[in-house]
Amino acid sequence: MSNLATTPTAAPVSHQRSSLDFRTWSPATASLVSGLGLLAMVVLMTAGYFGGVVPLITPGDAAKTSADISQSGMVYQAGVLAIFLVTLIDVLAAVAWFALFKNVNRKLSAVAAWMRITFAALFTVATGHLAYAYTLLDQPELALHAIESFRTIWLVSLGLFGLYLILIGYLEFRSTFVPKVFGVLLVISGTGYIIDAIGVAFVNGFTPMYGLFAIIGETAGIFWLLIKGRKLTIR
Repeated sequence: MSNLATTPTAAPVSHQRSSLDFRTWSPATASLVSGLGLLAMVVLMTAGYFGGVVPLITPGDAAKTSADISQSGMVYQAGVLAIFLVTLIDVLAAVAWFALFKNVNRKLSAVAAWMRITFAALFTVATGHLAYAYTLLDQPELALHAIESFRTIWLVSLGLFGLYLILIGYLEFRSTFVPKVFGVLLVISGTGYIIDAIGVAFVNGFTPMYGLFAIIGETAGIFWLLIKGRKLTIR
C-alpha cells in the first residue's frame, strides 16, 4: 500500500489573499465594493449625523444643547458611532477607487487614494470632538465648543475631499469605461466642497452651500457603480 501525502493544497489560501488584496481587484469588484461602501456611508451619515446628532444641537445655546444630549444620550452616542463607521468606510472607498482607476493612471490614482485616506484621518479627528463633547456635558460651554470644533474641522477638511473628487473626476473623464458626464459632475462637486472649505476657513459667518452640488454627482455615481460598474469586464 503506497504512502500518499495528504498535505492540503495552498490554493484556497492564495485565493483568500487575492480577494483581500485590493491591488488585485477587478474593475467589477472595485465598483461593487465602492458602490456598496458609498451607499452605506450615505445611510450612516444621514441617520447618525443628521438624524441623531444635529437635532440635539441648538446653536448658541450651550445649556439647552447639553440638556438635550443628556436626555437622549443613547441616540447621540449611536450617532457618533455611525459617523466613526463612515470614516472607516472612507478608507475602503479610497482603495476600491484606486483599484478601479489604477489602469487609467496608476500614480494619480495612488495620489487620490492617499488624499482620501488623509481626509478620513482628519474626519476621524473631527468626530473625536463629538465624542469628547459627551464627556463635557456638565460644562455646557466647553461641550458646545467641542461640537462646533467638529463642524469646523469637518467642513475645512472637505476641501481636501474636494481635491480628491476633482482627481477622480479627471480619471473618470480619461477612462474608457465611465461615461464622461460623471467625471464632469465630480469636478463640479469637488469645486463646491473647496469653495465651502475656503469660506468656512476665512469668512466669518459663511454658510456652506456649494457642496450641495455634490449630491447630484455622487448619487449618480453610486447608481452607476452598482448597476453598470459591477458588470465591467475590462482588465
